[in-house]
Amino acid sequence: MKIVVLDGYTLNPGDLSWEGLKSLGELTVYDRTPVNENQIIINRIGDAEVVFVNKTPIRRETIESCSKLKFIGVLATGYNTIDITAAKEKGIPVSNVPSYGTMAVGQFAIALLLEICHHIGHHNESVHQGNWESKPDYSYWDYPLIELADKTMGIIGFGRIGQQTGKIAKALGMKVIAFDTNITEPGKEIAEYVSLDNVLSKSDVISLHCSPIQKELSIKKASGK
Repeated sequence: MKIVVLDGYTLNPGDLSWEGLKSLGELTVYDRTPVNENQIIINRIGDAEVVFVNKTPIRRETIESCSKLKFIGVLATGYNTIDITAAKEKGIPVSNVPSYGTMAVGQFAIALLLEICHHIGHHNESVHQGNWESKPDYSYWDYPLIELADKTMGIIGFGRIGQQTGKIAKALGMKVIAFDTNITEPGKEIAEYVSLDNVLSKSDVISLHCSPIQKELSIKKASGK
């Protein structure tokens, strides 16, 4: 069985091993593949039966040209880069990694929030420049600081990543409310589901974990447009 990875560097810049895939067949890994060069994509897949991608698109033309293709794996959460309809017509299964990045993205969302609240990067640089040392007072800050405890975080899009972000927010003492069209029992344990209007009107902080279209609609609604 021939296996091709078209953009391996995105997932594995060198800290992971491809040995698991190598044990399944003849493996070829390309670090990067030009996303707009469809003929290069077709040539690299060739007569492979399995292709793994991260952001490289697999279009209808590619699927129809690579006649031996039997499986498409996306090494990330989304699969919008794959022509699902064309794959289904050819009987080719398409898989993704639903939990990929859940913990890391939730953690990063909170890290960005903490940066807004404390301007950690700025204060670190300022202290190294001697600005605290030159002050007559023991306490030093260059921006007003925001404490998150007892504030409300609204989350729009309450899937895996949204829920992980909510868990961390609760650990910081925040109240969490959420809007999602799919209400789940695990979600209810983390947040109170409310309408989009309530999220926009009652939140001190809003975190978006939804599709680009949903984000655009939420931003327009928040701005009154």
